[in-house]
Amino acid sequence: MGKLFCSSCCLLFFLLLCFELGSAGNVTYDARSLIVDGHRKLLISASIHYPRSVPAMWPGLVQTAKEGGVDVIETYVFWNGHEIAPSVYNFEGRFDLVKFVKTVQQAGMYCILRIGPFVAAEWNYGGVPVWLHYIPGTVFRTDNENFKVENEYGYYEQGYGEGGKRYAQWAAKMAVAQNTGVPWIMCQQYDAPDPVIDTCNGFYCDAFKPTAPHRPKIWTENWPGWFQLFGAPNPHRPAEDVAFAVARFFQKGGTVNNYYMYHGGTNFGRTAGGPFITTSYDYEAPIDEYVYLILPKWGHLKELHRAIKLCENLLLTSNPVNISLGPSQEADVYADASGGCAAFLANTDDKNDVTVSFRNASYHLPAWSVSILPDCKTEVYNSAEVHHPDITHPFLIEQVTSQASVVEMVPEDLKPSVQSSKDSKTLNWEVFVEKAGIWAEADLVKSSLEDHVNVTKDASDYLWYTTRLVVTLKGRSPVLMIDSKGHAVHVFVNGQLQGTVFPFKYKKPIALKAGKNEISLLGITVGLPVRDSCIIVFDNIVAGYSLFNIPIYLLLLDCWSSIRMDPSWTYKRCDQGA
Repeated sequence: MGKLFCSSCCLLFFLLLCFELGSAGNVTYDARSLIVDGHRKLLISASIHYPRSVPAMWPGLVQTAKEGGVDVIETYVFWNGHEIAPSVYNFEGRFDLVKFVKTVQQAGMYCILRIGPFVAAEWNYGGVPVWLHYIPGTVFRTDNENFKVENEYGYYEQGYGEGGKRYAQWAAKMAVAQNTGVPWIMCQQYDAPDPVIDTCNGFYCDAFKPTAPHRPKIWTENWPGWFQLFGAPNPHRPAEDVAFAVARFFQKGGTVNNYYMYHGGTNFGRTAGGPFITTSYDYEAPIDEYVYLILPKWGHLKELHRAIKLCENLLLTSNPVNISLGPSQEADVYADASGGCAAFLANTDDKNDVTVSFRNASYHLPAWSVSILPDCKTEVYNSAEVHHPDITHPFLIEQVTSQASVVEMVPEDLKPSVQSSKDSKTLNWEVFVEKAGIWAEADLVKSSLEDHVNVTKDASDYLWYTTRLVVTLKGRSPVLMIDSKGHAVHVFVNGQLQGTVFPFKYKKPIALKAGKNEISLLGITVGLPVRDSCIIVFDNIVAGYSLFNIPIYLLLLDCWSSIRMDPSWTYKRCDQGA
């Protein structure tokens, strides 16, 4: 297994346009837009990750996006979900990529595939298989023969020096050499070589310009919200701000806007990255985790898309004329020789409403807003003005009419309330008490402390570390100190919980007894990292993730006459209940 085969199964980022009739069209581009079968396209795209929802949800999700004015469905391809072991592939269930793409195709929509192999995406280990660690000589995300191709590499390239630059150039050239017949994109990649298109990620991309003047302006990640961390406040981005950002992007020559996410979904199983990213990947997206519409965001953006499409022909065939309307106000006017005219009026003052004069008419512009005039006269949309949602959509009707049947939480007596269904039965709960420490045959016994992931191979979030010592009690309790890069640890002494910390350096007194004692540490991972340099090299372990490289100390504090510690550590993967 000297060299990887990612060139055949996991590539960069490529733009695939799927058509209703089942064949890809001729896709090219110039400085203004993508061109499909000779026609310029202004595209609204929506990120929906197929493994973050179940296949039965896909048709409804795609159709709801289409009804929201979306033209394109975008998704990552998750390498570690498809190749669970070397040459062992999974394209079933939630990972049936072909079925998902066909679902998009059947809806008459386009599809953008972002193939990776590194995807970040708050996905466990950024989509890279953990088994890749154990191929000798592998170093991630640099000029290494065993690891090639990239996504969002521009954020990190400088950290790799000349090797990083060579890597980015090689990745782009290799991708183009596949002759897919459609353009390739690399987001945040300022030095992407032709014909690859460098694109923008961010909350605002109106000021973004591709590094080459003949490339179109594409926004690969417009964040309508953010992901949730355990214990952190709920992120929030108002619908008005999302709409303002999108309107400004198209006002300033944008051609493709992709909402990351349009439906976030769920991190099923152990797919959440880390540390501490929640199971829900709702992202405050226009369609929530349970396929309900987030209002007013979904409806407000639907109206925006309609307004932009009214201007599409002029946006794509004429050059804008910029007109100052005030110190923080401006208009961009798109007009053609036949008298067609569309205008975007912007107020970038985030505090003050203003009234501006444009073409001998007055227009009220709320603070931080854009008004769209498809005929340079009639305002059909303002990003700061949210109207009542259209409740004719079937998902919305269900959401509005089903409030009386909300699932009830009954935590105390474990019985349904009188409001529950008459057919409900008493809930029966069973309690299982786990044994602290090694509960079955050990997986490993070594005289050294081993890295968590190197022992579990990421097959479990839990690993028991157990050692024994014999002491003669005299004086105060000693202090146990653990210095770790890990996410969390439960500390047990003689089967009794001493404390829990996350993320941690542990330093607490422990209660020992005269004679034999057992110290058991339950190390916990809460999602492997998704993007940082820690997925490359730690402590000279090539391509290693040294999560629990743990120095452990017993501070005696003049309280022990003697101590004898077993030099070995015993390891057990998983916890007994799992």
